[in-house]
Amino acid sequence: MNVLIVYAHPEPTSLNGALKDFSVKRLEDAGHTVRVSDLYAMKWKAPVDASDNTDHQPETAFHASLDSKHAYANGTQSDDIAAEQEKLKWADAVILQFPLWWFSMPAILKGWVDRVYAYGFAYGVGEHSDERWGDRYGEGSMAGKRAMLVVTTGGWDTHYGPRGINGPIDDILFPINHGVLFYPGFDVLPPFVVHRTSKMDEARFAQTSDALGRRLDELWSTRPIPYRRQNAGDYVIPEGTLREDILPGRTGTAVHAVM
Repeated sequence: MNVLIVYAHPEPTSLNGALKDFSVKRLEDAGHTVRVSDLYAMKWKAPVDASDNTDHQPETAFHASLDSKHAYANGTQSDDIAAEQEKLKWADAVILQFPLWWFSMPAILKGWVDRVYAYGFAYGVGEHSDERWGDRYGEGSMAGKRAMLVVTTGGWDTHYGPRGINGPIDDILFPINHGVLFYPGFDVLPPFVVHRTSKMDEARFAQTSDALGRRLDELWSTRPIPYRRQNAGDYVIPEGTLREDILPGRTGTAVHAVM
């Protein structure tokens, strides 16, 4: 299988760097083909701007989504965007690896999503009508592929527990798992999260690597998070709201998965 690791950490000798190197070796030893987009090493340009569309006319106003749509449809995307899209098309599974910074992904990785997820490629796909609201949330260009987050945090696991002060880790990662990954069609696996990274010694690193290795070995057998598909009948279209007879009175991110 083909695995793409999109990696966002500025220091190669960091814990993240060691885990990324471990993942590459583990996957390759298992016979998989691995490619790594090391965003800091690539000096990835994070901001979306007019230069992303090489056909943008200087005298016209820049419109992020419309310029993206034009560039994708007409083959005028900047080369770095097109190259990352080809990697996504090539991959059977995608791993996004990053440290949790201020309750989200590093800006450079968010910029990768902003630029690579072009209109017509990752969104704005499919029929939009009173019966369907596009090929998204379980459908789309990434359907049939798997994705998983590998995330490190400085906080304790209890800080991110059900009653932890930082909020439950599943809620914090919901915009990435459900939005960035499930939206364009990935089957999203439960994340692999390493907490309290400042307390990592050799023994704990060995335990962490062993646990990560098992997750990588099971990349194609692990049950995905059972998110509800938009067009499978659970949602009112085009409003995009969960039907009143499903979990009545319940709200929040958890209602969007079948547990």
